[in-house]
Amino acid sequence: MAYIDYYKVLGVDKTASQDDIKKAFRKLARKYHPDLNPDAPSAKEKFQAINEANEVLSDPEKRKKYDEYGEHWKHADEFEAQKKAQQAGGFGGFGGFSGGQGFHTDGNGTYWYSSDGQEFTGHGADGFSDFFEELFGHRARTRSAGSRGGFRGQDYQSELHLTLRDAAQTHKEVLNVNGKQVRITIPAGVSNGQVIKLKGYGAAGVNGGPAGDLYITFVIEDDPVFRRLGDDLYEEVSIDLYTALLGGEQLVNTLDGQVKLKVKPGTQPGTKVRLKGKGFPVYKQEGLAGDLIVTCQVHLPEHLTDQQKDLLQQMRSMN
Repeated sequence: MAYIDYYKVLGVDKTASQDDIKKAFRKLARKYHPDLNPDAPSAKEKFQAINEANEVLSDPEKRKKYDEYGEHWKHADEFEAQKKAQQAGGFGGFGGFSGGQGFHTDGNGTYWYSSDGQEFTGHGADGFSDFFEELFGHRARTRSAGSRGGFRGQDYQSELHLTLRDAAQTHKEVLNVNGKQVRITIPAGVSNGQVIKLKGYGAAGVNGGPAGDLYITFVIEDDPVFRRLGDDLYEEVSIDLYTALLGGEQLVNTLDGQVKLKVKPGTQPGTKVRLKGKGFPVYKQEGLAGDLIVTCQVHLPEHLTDQQKDLLQQMRSMN
């Protein structure tokens, strides 16, 4: 297995924080996503490498194993188990994969690794020879048939970008994951940063092991009209001075179209009006939605006629 520097793939240092890794992954995923680069074959491979690096480095436990064992991090648990067995007296000459003279047992053909690195034989431990073949990069042979342990496939990470209005309605999307199209139904009300898992849509398992999973992170883009907080939506509307003073009606936008907002006489700048049930749909609760909070901003006239100025002067004198 060739060594892949996951830190280099994401363009971060080995001391990078989890937040740094997340930011780097999102930036690169957007840049190299196959859907955004249909005419660049290399983008697919780059995107897969980015996903693989993020899958390892974004998980503290996997990252720790990778930092210690490099490309063999997937077999860290087996390595630790063998170390414990050796420490308990199981492998007299096994010194911790540091190379050199290799290890031997009692000469009965149990396990040995030659000093010239040409051959390894063994029996008696499930998948043990496969483990050392992977670890040392040499061809492994078994003298007797033994059971082979399967390994779970790698998980995939993907981002799905949605507009606020897309996220507000149940709809179907098609993702291109590792060259395969995956069709999913997205319930209305998903949140920015929300992650869903599709079991079995990751990489295929090894030696009969189960496939990995696909984790999809939703990225909800900013909307030019609404600001979302939880299930509530916030909107600002501009009303003229006369409507603010005398009252009236003002058209406001909702996700379902425009509605008329009743403006009370004497409405002050910054007044908030709550429209029940006109906010964002509640996730997986059909028929329920948050509220729309409308902030009224009063627009003052900039160019007054002489007559208007006289009227305002009269009003001021009356007060």
